[in-house]
Amino acid sequence: SSNNEIYGVIPYIAPEIFKGSAFSKEADVYSLGMIMWELTTGCKPFSNVKHDHSLIYKILDGERPKITEDTPECYANLMKSCWDPDPEKRPSIEVIRKTFGRWAFRGKNKAEFEQAEAKRKKLIELKKIGPEFAGKCHSEAIYTSRLLSDIISKCSSTNSFSTISYGNKQGITKNKDNYNLNNILL
Repeated sequence: SSNNEIYGVIPYIAPEIFKGSAFSKEADVYSLGMIMWELTTGCKPFSNVKHDHSLIYKILDGERPKITEDTPECYANLMKSCWDPDPEKRPSIEVIRKTFGRWAFRGKNKAEFEQAEAKRKKLIELKKIGPEFAGKCHSEAIYTSRLLSDIISKCSSTNSFSTISYGNKQGITKNKDNYNLNNILL
């Protein structure tokens, strides 16, 4: 961002950025978690909804994409840790690299990945998943980087929420923070 303006793609932006924090390695790890979800599902996060202030509120309130049943548990746990609402609790990129290395080169959790792949193939055969079943992308789901300051400003001008809970609906502890949306840096 320059001149305190925020550019990006809403689903990939860490919640703390919407609250005025600077982009950081921890925010990049959050974005990597979204890319991990995209890799396991073949879909873009939040593709079925408009990318506007409402989605920002949902992200701030802890909403994350639904993890599919064919995702290996170890992968899902790493992905969820990348989405932790507290940036300090997210794994470092070094921890992520080592984890991927253990999976790829040492065969750690190999059975879990093979079981997930078998489940994925079965779901494709049953026509429950696959590109043709991904659902239609919302016409205002925007996946190119753009200036978001106006959308964030719209959030703060509505004053709809003075208390927003932060947490991950996939089991990470919810944490309540009080703040005024007018204090977001633009």
